[in-house]
Amino acid sequence: MQQYKLIALDMDGTLLNNEKKISERNKTAILAAREQGVYVILASGRPYIGMQQYMQQLGMTGNDDYVLCFNGAIVERAHDGYVINSKMLQGKDAKFVAQHADRFGLNVHAFSPTRGLITPKANHYTQHEADSNGIDFSLLDFSLLDDHEPIIKTMIIDPPELLDPFAAAVPTALCQRYTVVRSAPFFLEFIHPQANKGAGVAALAQHLNINPEQIICCGDAGNDLHMLQYAGLGVAMGNATEDIKAIADYITADNNSSGVAEVIEKFVLA
Repeated sequence: MQQYKLIALDMDGTLLNNEKKISERNKTAILAAREQGVYVILASGRPYIGMQQYMQQLGMTGNDDYVLCFNGAIVERAHDGYVINSKMLQGKDAKFVAQHADRFGLNVHAFSPTRGLITPKANHYTQHEADSNGIDFSLLDFSLLDDHEPIIKTMIIDPPELLDPFAAAVPTALCQRYTVVRSAPFFLEFIHPQANKGAGVAALAQHLNINPEQIICCGDAGNDLHMLQYAGLGVAMGNATEDIKAIADYITADNNSSGVAEVIEKFVLA
C-alpha cells in the first residue's frame, strides 16, 4: 500500500458535519495519523481566524503544523504565521468583479488583509460569512479601494436561484483573469489566477519535500476540485457534488458519517 505523508482536508461539508462539529471518530483517526508522522492540514476557503478553533481541537498549532486558507490564496505555518505561499488580488480586481455583479443585480463581498471582510451593502450572506468565522464585516464602497491595495479574494454572494445562471456562464473577462470556484451554492469566489487549493497543497508539498502520489485530499465542492486532481488519492465525500465525485479516485461516506475517518482508517491506518 502507498505510504501517504500528507492529508489535506476541506472543512465545511467534509471534516465538519452539518452542525459544524468534528466527530469523535474523525478526531481519533486524525490524531492516529499524526502520531504516525503524517501531516494533516486543513484546506479551506475560510480565513485563518475561522479555522483556528478547529485547529486547536485537533492540536494543529505546533511548530510543524500548516494551514491552507482562502482556497489556497494563503498557505502558512500555524504557530507563527510564517507564509509559505501567498497569491493576492488588488483593489482593481474587487472593483472589476463588483462591476460584473452589479450588471446582474448580484451582491459582493471581499476579504482584505488590513480591512477584514468588506461589502458595499449589508446582506444575508455577508452576515453568514461573518457569523461562520466569528468575525465582523464593514461597509465600504469598492470604488473607494485603491487600485493596488491588496485583496485576498472577492466573492459574488446570493441565493442559488440567482447565482446559478451567472455561475453557469461566467463572463469570459472574469474567467480569463481569475481562478473561479463555487465553494457553496451561495458563494462564487474569484481569487488570483495562480491560486487554488491544488496550487496551495503543491506549494506546501514542495516545502515539505513530499510527492503528489504521497498525498490524500478530501473535499465535497467545486473549490476542492484542483486539490483532488493534484493528489495521489483524490477523495470525494458521499455528499459531494456530482462533478467532484466524477473526478475522484475514491468516494467515502458523507460528512455526517465520518467519511474523513473512513479514508484515514482505510488508506493510512490499515
